[in-house]
Amino acid sequence: MSTLRNKVQLIGNLGNNPEIITLDSGKKLAKISIATNETYKNAQGEKVTDTQWHNVIAWNKTAEIIEKYLEKGNEVAIEGKLTSRSYEDKDGTKKYITEIVCNELVMLGSK
Repeated sequence: MSTLRNKVQLIGNLGNNPEIITLDSGKKLAKISIATNETYKNAQGEKVTDTQWHNVIAWNKTAEIIEKYLEKGNEVAIEGKLTSRSYEDKDGTKKYITEIVCNELVMLGSK
């Protein structure tokens, strides 16, 4: 059961092209945004699609794979853990970010 603590699995589509950052140490960081859709019928019987956006980051080899093969619209399955962090913007306002740190990635769909 301990493997279920803080585990996230998603299947969705990239909302934009990956952002790749190479750090001074040479490590690569990939940032992607994944959209997941849920469809249901509202009280009037109309079909409604609810889209949720998820911020995902990946490091090293996974980041290199993302950089080489993924682009906006690609369907992917990811597994990782949920993390939260905060920082102060230039105006001194505290900002909070929740991200998924990806440790497994599967490219879905056809090329």
